[in-house]
Amino acid sequence: MRRVAIVGAGITKFVRRAQETGKELSFEATKMALDSCGLTLKDIDMVTLGTAPDAFDGVHMKGEWLSDGAGAWRKPYMRNFVGGGTGVFAPIHGFFHVASGMADTCMVVCEEKMSSCYPHPQGAFKTIFDHTLEQPLNPTLIWIFALEMNRYMNTYGLTKKDIAGVSVKNKRNALDHPSAQIPENITVEDVLNSETLAWPVNRLDISPASDGAAAVILCSEEKAKKITDRPVWISGVGWNIDTAYWATKDLSYPRYVEKAARQAYEMAGIKEPHKEIQVAEPYDPFSYKELHHMEGLLLCKKGEAARMLADGVTERTGNLPTCPSGGALGVGNPIAATGLMKIIEIFLQLRGEAGKRQVPGNPRVGLAQAWGDLMQVGTVVVMKS
Repeated sequence: MRRVAIVGAGITKFVRRAQETGKELSFEATKMALDSCGLTLKDIDMVTLGTAPDAFDGVHMKGEWLSDGAGAWRKPYMRNFVGGGTGVFAPIHGFFHVASGMADTCMVVCEEKMSSCYPHPQGAFKTIFDHTLEQPLNPTLIWIFALEMNRYMNTYGLTKKDIAGVSVKNKRNALDHPSAQIPENITVEDVLNSETLAWPVNRLDISPASDGAAAVILCSEEKAKKITDRPVWISGVGWNIDTAYWATKDLSYPRYVEKAARQAYEMAGIKEPHKEIQVAEPYDPFSYKELHHMEGLLLCKKGEAARMLADGVTERTGNLPTCPSGGALGVGNPIAATGLMKIIEIFLQLRGEAGKRQVPGNPRVGLAQAWGDLMQVGTVVVMKS
């Protein structure tokens, strides 16, 4: 299996009600990625595109519709999605195409335009709950995640105040991200006093519906060394899907994230992730999910992530900087593009090119993780410089 490097990246501004179409957002991200490493579309062998279910853009056969905007005209092309896990799953697709020798260069593009879709894309999820056991309860996504957050809090004796600091940290970190949709300085009290949507979830615990796109260029080792003297290597990948029945599993711990992480760590030769991972971008569409996912990623023991947050360990200047980008909570959450934004953040951090967001200590190993569908999909990528 060949080594695979990321050599270029591009990301649009994350906004609400973008004037651009999904095609145009995809084009903007791909052009930025190509320009960043001095390549053109002629240099790209294939394209893999990640975008969540068609309902998220309100466009039927969205993969086909976006293909030319994503640079896939007359090129081998594959569209994939696993809900919120898509943005980290898409580069895994690209990785295997290059690692296997099927392509020397692969452009990975992720796009979502959710904010202008009507009725709201969340309505699509109502159709995938079990028709006998769950749909009669009339659940919504926030309703389900409130159950999970409540279970997590009760299992480990946490309060809403213990978790609210995630929103404070990430929205503050996002002040330094040029693509950020809702960066701001807020306090724990601001989070706790914001509107309760489904207890214990408050409005400031949730990332916004967003529009945006991101792209990265993957290359074989031979190609990468001709393009840049600072490649970032994809050293481990993992993915896992659990049951969709949220009523029959332990909501306090994301076992599917652990299984995906163990697969990626084994491939990357990571023995002690809590010591070896130097910067992390776990998926944070809700404030508690950053903590939940840190534990599933084995970056700490079960129930300990909130203490790490309180002790400043997850700050940019801490021993394990977590979501230095600002995450979904601060930068925005155009689903598939969010996960790829996290891949891009680790890419920039490991190259020392994250600007004001750069974490100290010249990090050499980082990871990005995303999570999707009904609390059941984990996708993980470990990267090394």
